[in-house]
Parts: sequence; structure tokens; C-alpha cells
Amino acid sequence: MDATGTAAPVAFDAGSTAWMLTSSALVLLMVPGLALFYGGMVRRKNVLTTMMMSFVAMAVIGVQWVLIGYALAFGKTQGGFIGWDSTLVALNGIDMAKPYSDKGIPELVFVMFQGKFAIITPALISGAIAERMRFRTYLVFTVIWATLVYCPLAHWVWAADGWLFARGVLDFAGGTVVHIAAGVSALVLALMLGPRRDFKRGAVILPNNLVLTLTGAGLLWFGWFGFNAGSAVAVEHPAGATAGLAFTTTQSAAAAAGLAWMLMERWHHGKVTSLGLASGFVAGVVVVTPAAGHVRPFWAMVMGALASVVCYWAVQLKNRLGYDDSLDAFGVHGVGGILGALLTGVFCFTPVKGVLDGEFAQLGKQLLGVGVAIVFAGGATFLIASILKRTMGLRATEQEERDGQDLHVHGERGYHFDQT
Repeated sequence: MDATGTAAPVAFDAGSTAWMLTSSALVLLMVPGLALFYGGMVRRKNVLTTMMMSFVAMAVIGVQWVLIGYALAFGKTQGGFIGWDSTLVALNGIDMAKPYSDKGIPELVFVMFQGKFAIITPALISGAIAERMRFRTYLVFTVIWATLVYCPLAHWVWAADGWLFARGVLDFAGGTVVHIAAGVSALVLALMLGPRRDFKRGAVILPNNLVLTLTGAGLLWFGWFGFNAGSAVAVEHPAGATAGLAFTTTQSAAAAAGLAWMLMERWHHGKVTSLGLASGFVAGVVVVTPAAGHVRPFWAMVMGALASVVCYWAVQLKNRLGYDDSLDAFGVHGVGGILGALLTGVFCFTPVKGVLDGEFAQLGKQLLGVGVAIVFAGGATFLIASILKRTMGLRATEQEERDGQDLHVHGERGYHFDQT
């Protein structure tokens, strides 16, 4: 307050700004990490197309976010259900000399940080439809889905006037907005497309290069520190204790999850695999995402271990039930996101007390958020995909599937030796 009792204007905070710029770059690095993670798990004839499904999001959603995405997600609320402000279209009306809200950072920095989340979320969906969805249809689907599903959900959960935010639903860095939405949408698409032509119950389609997958998992873990700890600026100015907590819980959950997945594999199959370890790491960072700034490190480890157990068995379901979630987008991201959102209501100590203190109220709020995300993302995805199926077609031709999409779609090969 100044001498007249008026609140002093918020000044730019160099530390918070620097950390947000760094975090934005870290989150963008997760997209190539995801491309490597997914690309290593498919067959050689589809490695480029699979990686392109992640990389292309940086182009198409990068444009969409600047033009209208940010305005829809964080513009002036329209009844708590969608944002809109014509001055934010193409970011033309942003005052570059004025800090964003009370965060002490330029608004353009906030725009870019949130834009990286918008980019990686639809890219996650590609893991369930790898090797069989038409590339051009995927591009159109990505833009429509980001506009009609991601942006409204982000507004509901993260905007100060969003209706789920107002009801106290906690999602520190994207368990609901990113992982549940992408995972459930991935499952819907996988079911609508049907399994790959040579997918059979109990059959194993061998990865082409697990070195890529391990490298991708490492980049995802590295980038996730920006994903989670960077989100602290949304709840704390200047960035400090909450960022440190989110950084620590991210590390703790990933480590515990990787260890738990290895133990599960050793018990179940007698061997520890590189793919299992990578999957465990990802399950750990997914489950802690909604809770990163709300739980203590020990409980983050508990969450990570539980995520590996639950996601491990969720992944087994696709063979038992016969659906083809190609790269386990639903089994890890969808199931891990649901589990993480619910456990946030169990273990959180900030900004509300959790069940450890004898209170169950937050768990009910988390159930609301999970239910809304599942119904909204799943229903909207089914509607969007149904329209595209009738107009553009969803599935690649049988010949494209047989030969691989790399050659048919891009006229390129990822590896210049015999294709299998």
C-alpha cells in the first residue's frame, strides 16, 4: 500500500520471469522427448509418422494458441465456461509493459508457458492411434480438439473465474486438463479406429528402437521439472517455496514409480525391462502433476509407487479386452491422471487440508473434476471424430498400414535398410 492506502502496482520480478522463460523452454523440450518416447515403440516403417504426430503439434497448435487459443482459455470469462476477449486475438491487445495479474511476469511469458501445455496435450493422444490413423485427419482433429476441448477445460480449471476453479478443484499442473483429457480422448479414438491390422490378443508388436524410448523418457522427466515447478508461479509470487516443493515432488514420484514398475515386472515376468522402467518414470510424473505443489515429498513417492502398480495393470487390459491403445496413452496418461487427481484430494496439505487431517471434502471436489473431464473430453472427442470419419476418413488404407505410413505419407524412411 502507498501513503493513500492504494495498492502499489505489481512490478516485474526478474527471478520469476527468468524461471518462467526457462520452464517454458523445458516444457517445449518435452515434445521432442515425447516424439522419441513414442517413436521408439512403433515399428520401423512408422517411426517418422509417429514422431511427426508430436512434432507437428508445435506448428499447428503453436499457431492456434497465438491466434485464438489463449483468448479462449484465459480471456474474460463468459459465465465461467469459456474465455473470450477480442483484444487477445493474435495477442494484439497485450500490454507488454504491464505485469500479468499479480504474478510479476510479462503476460507474453505466461502466454508462452501455457501455450506449451496446449501443444503437448493433443500430441499425447497420438500414442493410442499410432500406425493407423490418417495423418491429415490427425492434423485437423488436433486443431479442432485443442479449440473445443482443451481450451474450455483449461478455462474451467485454471482461469480465476472458471467454474471448476471456483468450486475448489485442484489441478496444480495439468492432471485434469492435460492427462485425463488426453488419455480419455485417446481411448475413444482407439476404440473408434479399431486395432491395427496385425494386432491380436496376447500378441506382441516389437518396438523398433528402445534406445529412442529411453532417451525420450529421460527428456520427458527433465522437461517435467518445468511443467510442474514452473506452474508454481500461478499460485505464488515471487516463485519460491512452492516451486521448490513441486520440483522435489516431481523427482520423488518419478523415482519411486520407476522402482515400483521394475519390481512389478520382476515379480510378474521374472525380468526387468527398459520399456518398463521408462513407462514407470512417465507414470510417476503423470500421477504427481495435479498434486506437485499440494503434497509433501513422502506422499509424492507413495503416489508414484501406486501409479506404477495401477498403470501396470491398466496396460495389461488392452490385451485382455482386445482394444489397441498402441503406446499406452490411456493406460499411463489417462489412468495415471485420474489416479493423481483423486490422490491429490487424499494427500494434499495446501491450500486445503486432506484426509490425513481427517477431512474428506477435497476428495469430493476432485471427483467432480475427474468426472467432468472424462465426460466432456470423451463425448467431445467422439463427436469430433464421428464428423471427421464421415468427411475425411479416420483410418489409413490397408496398403498404407501394410507398407508403413512413412513411405506413403511422407515419402521418407526413418532407417535406410530393410523395412519390417
